[in-house]
Amino acid sequence: MAIKDPNNLSKVSSGTESQDPRYVDVDLWPATSILDALAEAQMSATAVVKTSVPQIAKIVAAALPRLQAGGRLFYVGAGTSGRVGLQDGVELTPTFGWEPERLVLMLAGGTKALFEAVEGAEDREDTARAEILSHTPGPNDVVLGIAASGATPYTCAAIATAREMGSLTVGISSNPAGRLLSEAEMGLSIVTGPEVIAGSTRLKAGTAQKAALNLLSTTLMIQMGHCYRGQMVDMRVVNAKLERRAAQMVHLLAGGTPAEIADALAVSGQNVKRAVLVRSGMTIDDAESALVAHEGNLRAALTSRQEHE
Repeated sequence: MAIKDPNNLSKVSSGTESQDPRYVDVDLWPATSILDALAEAQMSATAVVKTSVPQIAKIVAAALPRLQAGGRLFYVGAGTSGRVGLQDGVELTPTFGWEPERLVLMLAGGTKALFEAVEGAEDREDTARAEILSHTPGPNDVVLGIAASGATPYTCAAIATAREMGSLTVGISSNPAGRLLSEAEMGLSIVTGPEVIAGSTRLKAGTAQKAALNLLSTTLMIQMGHCYRGQMVDMRVVNAKLERRAAQMVHLLAGGTPAEIADALAVSGQNVKRAVLVRSGMTIDDAESALVAHEGNLRAALTSRQEHE
């Protein structure tokens, strides 16, 4: 008689939950040896992400037109995977000026789960469906589901529901046999294997997830025109340090005296992209019109101005 496996434990144990025999006596090792093993594991995680670049490029190609059409970016996950997703997502607004209303962050257990484990939250498929439906996902939205095991019920249910609603769904998992990759329209399998501490996916699986999300989100932001000449020209200027950084960027990209740069930033509402256009000779109204005409792309706006001079 076959033994039923309702939680797909046999699949999960073949990946992040299994034990690497090299580390069975790690508790007896000296600190330097433990640190060497952990460092080696982190390096192997990022190496796996490098081999995943072709997969990530396909996801970028599918996501870009949807976001350019006004779609939102969703991050969905539980536990470490969810927190990694939230970290990547929440940084898009201050770094690239991504509109907060176009960012949806879903963590099993809610805000409380940022600081402590919320027992049973990751198993609640009904909660996941209700939460994602409350945001009314549509065809232009891009929903990223992150789960090291690839089997987290909350994440899988949210992805399945978003896909039913027509959104582009992406599953990011360290287990190629997990449910998540089959529920999502596009899958990103980052197989990092057993951890130094079996099942502790806050280690190399978490590192690989963060690296992959860094690549994915940063490439999307670059291709959507939030960067120019390697500078984050849509950065939100919210403190003295960032005021200095904004002035440095305007000086690098458009030149001018400190007073001229300060005036350009003041009239542009402390936006580097607009300040650069003002320093190029545009009025702030002309700068706004140029950015609208070129979908926010500073390079295209500057090129067009030069061609018409």
